[in-house]
Amino acid sequence: MSEITGSGFEGWSPALRAEFEACAFNGHVGQRLLTETGRVRVWEIRLAPGERLPAHRHVLDYFWTAVTPGRSRQHTADGVTREVTYAQGETRHLTFGPGEFLLHDLENIGPAPLVFTTVEFMRGPNTPLPLAPSAGPPA
Repeated sequence: MSEITGSGFEGWSPALRAEFEACAFNGHVGQRLLTETGRVRVWEIRLAPGERLPAHRHVLDYFWTAVTPGRSRQHTADGVTREVTYAQGETRHLTFGPGEFLLHDLENIGPAPLVFTTVEFMRGPNTPLPLAPSAGPPA
């Protein structure tokens, strides 16, 4: 279940807006890269209550699975804030056409750890983002 709780950058701090600008090309869509092949990148996200994954950009088709149930707050680059409830085992697939992307953050607003596995597919209409420590635009 997803509920929009704000739009038009309502409630965004100047620091959050600056983070989105600085991380506009951050390809680290998880906290820990578990494996990468020519076909997939597999990520783990493990957020303690109140912990956030900073803004990051998705350009590759991917799916995520909620390993644990929980709730999150997400801000997206279009200025929308939403709260989402996850069931254990819930899985969602996202696809992107040429030039399409999703730039968002993820904050655990629940009382227990929130854990996801995310799998990105390396082959598709968009070039994978580099995973260099810098979140700057690709060359």
